[in-house]
Amino acid sequence: MILPTAMSTEVGDELDDLAARGLLRGLRALPAVGGRFRWDGREYLNFSSNDYLNLSNDPRIKEAAREGLEHWGCGATASRLMAGHLELHEELEESLAEWVGQPSALVFGSGYLTNLGVLTALAGGRDDAIFSDKLNHASIVDAAQLARAAVHRYRHKDLDHLERLLEKNPARGRRVIVTDSVFSMDGDIAPLAELDHLAGTHDALLVVDEAHAIGVLGRDGGGACRLPAIDIRPAVTVGTLGKSLGCYGGFAACSHELRDLLINRARGFIYSTALPPACVAGALRGVEILGEHPELGEQLLRKSARLRSALSEQGFDLLDSACQIVPVIIGEAETACRVSSDLFELGVIATAVRPPTVPPGASRLRLSVTLAHEDNDLERAAAWIGREVRKQSVMGAPRSKSSDG
Repeated sequence: MILPTAMSTEVGDELDDLAARGLLRGLRALPAVGGRFRWDGREYLNFSSNDYLNLSNDPRIKEAAREGLEHWGCGATASRLMAGHLELHEELEESLAEWVGQPSALVFGSGYLTNLGVLTALAGGRDDAIFSDKLNHASIVDAAQLARAAVHRYRHKDLDHLERLLEKNPARGRRVIVTDSVFSMDGDIAPLAELDHLAGTHDALLVVDEAHAIGVLGRDGGGACRLPAIDIRPAVTVGTLGKSLGCYGGFAACSHELRDLLINRARGFIYSTALPPACVAGALRGVEILGEHPELGEQLLRKSARLRSALSEQGFDLLDSACQIVPVIIGEAETACRVSSDLFELGVIATAVRPPTVPPGASRLRLSVTLAHEDNDLERAAAWIGREVRKQSVMGAPRSKSSDG
């Protein structure tokens, strides 16, 4: 259907407004994935990829995906509850549950669908309540809006504020506290042990999204909840197969009873075609690789510390980043875009992140360190970023204060 003239004009005006504010987004087709690749005879360093452990092109994972494709076919061809539930799905779920220290797990079509499924299933009644960190990922924000529960957003990592909200807002139904473990834009870590204590004290379920911690933090890369200093088991651990594991999909790990509830109540699970066999087989091999090489996460953290050190020497405020996600705060959206464009010409992909993903005045380069990056790459990139930002005279931009993901 062709848009009516009036609507076409309205859409054009909206796009023009986004462009005028430096917020218009577009797509750039890349020739490859991962933290490093060649393009038109030139090497590019990609700091916008979530292929943290450089596994997306690992020959072991690709071979496992090929075997899954050959044995099971291209697609699962149905939702899990119809005819798409394969033995391969169960094998992956058992492996994921053991990895993150939970009794069982359920695989979804994506991490986004997982959060939507978990929160709408656990807090789907009007007597329920959700308590969500203000910097939680957009998928958590959207899930909370879709759930019929009352939603209370507490200041970022502010335990006193959360406790006051819990005390002031009793719920007759379920109460759910939900947080990222590693926050996707600032790279800092939630106070998970304290949140677990508050959940127990206030009869709430704790849901922790480990998307950016899986494979990097904790025992065998099982997530921040498995760090020795934390060591908790939340009601639900949400994870992704599309970052450190280099594949695609999401999962929720929890008790057997909650898994059964998700199977019956999570609409994104019930009404979506099952994850394709190649993705499942590849992710399963990825989990096995991390079991065989638990040191990969530590290697990545050492590289991340090196980049943070180099950027700090350039005068950047990196917020409270403590992992492979390193924010370089620029300030205004237009300036962040110019810096990103100039870096691309140098062979560095560092996408500008702008509102509404981050607050106005806190646009940034959100850098992701991967195992594809050598130490000299990190030093070189830090020097280039410092130079390009200084050219724009934007050093000392404001800190991030809040975000809707």
